[in-house]
This record gives sequence, C-alpha cells and structure tokens, in this order.
Amino acid sequence: MMGGGQQQLQQLSQELEEIDLEIEEKEEEIAEFQEEKSGVDDAIEAINTLESGDTVQVPLGGGAYVRAEIEDMDEIIVGLGGGYAAEQEGDDAVDALESRKDLLDDRISEVRSEISDLEEESAEIEQRAQQMQQQMQQQQMQQMQQQGEEGGQ
Repeated sequence: MMGGGQQQLQQLSQELEEIDLEIEEKEEEIAEFQEEKSGVDDAIEAINTLESGDTVQVPLGGGAYVRAEIEDMDEIIVGLGGGYAAEQEGDDAVDALESRKDLLDDRISEVRSEISDLEEESAEIEQRAQQMQQQMQQQQMQQMQQQGEEGGQ
C-alpha cells in the first residue's frame, strides 16, 4: 500500500515530467522561429544583391529546382501572412521583411520568458519533493528508533 507521502511524491514527479515536456515544445517553437528568421535574412540579402537579368535557382518543391532569369528586381512579391501577398518595391519589401523579423524576435523573447517561468516552477517543485523525501526519511528513522527502544524493554 502506498503512503500519502509516496503518493504526493509521485504526483510531484508527474508535474515535473509535464513541465519538461512543455519546455521541450517551447524550445522547438523557438527553433522554428529562428529558422523562419534565417529565411527572412536570406530573402533580404537576395533583394539587396540580385539584379534584373541575374539567373537564380527557383525551388519547385520536393527538392527540385529550375534555373530562371530574374525579369524585374524592382517589384518583389512579399507574403503578408494569412495566405496574402503584395507586390512591393525593393526597399518596401526589405522593410516588410525587417518588420517580420522584429515580430519573430518579440515572439522568441516571449517564449524564452515562458520557458524561464516553467524552469522556476520546476525548481520549486523539485525543492518541495526533496523536503518531502527528507521528512519521510526522518519519520522512518524515528519509527525505527521507537521500534528498537520497544524491542529492548
């Protein structure tokens, strides 16, 4: 039969596992945001360096590419989110992409803050679990001492 203390310890252990999983998910989220930011950086660099008439490789999907000549670098089509895109001049396109990077940075900061809160919560639970274990050990020692004294009489 499991004592109340053992049950509480098991519950705390389960809470710690759930927090660890949540932290893992949030770290994956940050990795996705950073990957998206890297893609935005690549786009900005391409806008700043490519010129009309340059040849580029255009992804077709599934790892397949085709060579294409840039017809007009004066107008860039930029995704606005929600499945919408707009044609913009180079500088405006870069500004839109920089804004997206700022939003991603904000989101990364928010998620890092959430991770920090979860880590604090985890540390508090671990501390409680350690205190409970120590109390249980002390109670066991006292019980053994009492049994030893009763046996000696």
